[in-house]
Amino acid sequence: MVITVFAEEQVVLDCIEAGATGYLLKGSSPQDIAAQIRSLVAGGSPISPTIARRLLSRFTAQPNADADAPTLSTQEQAVLSMSAKGYSYDEISGLLKLSRHTVETYVKRIYRKLHVHSKTAAVYEGRKLGLVDD
Repeated sequence: MVITVFAEEQVVLDCIEAGATGYLLKGSSPQDIAAQIRSLVAGGSPISPTIARRLLSRFTAQPNADADAPTLSTQEQAVLSMSAKGYSYDEISGLLKLSRHTVETYVKRIYRKLHVHSKTAAVYEGRKLGLVDD
């Protein structure tokens, strides 16, 4: 099973092709990761909902609203997820080992991609589009 911050489609596919039987994003809670590991041991194939939606939309013939969802970079995804959990820009910069200015740049990109003007709106849109795991 892979537990990582990388949500790019090609990375996921490469891991699955290499034999991964599960793929979780590190943004999951410790309790969720523990439950997913138990699921794996019991024969399941745990996968983060965001990754599952992306993979399913790739293989469905019908148009999918998520296919039109904006694509966030790994760092933008991390900043949005941490914002959703209530971290301040200073806390995010410390945890990701980035300058506050860099975090603010990521936030501006997120706002532009999601067509929003506030943190609350970004978190709301991110959840609605499946870009933020709870």
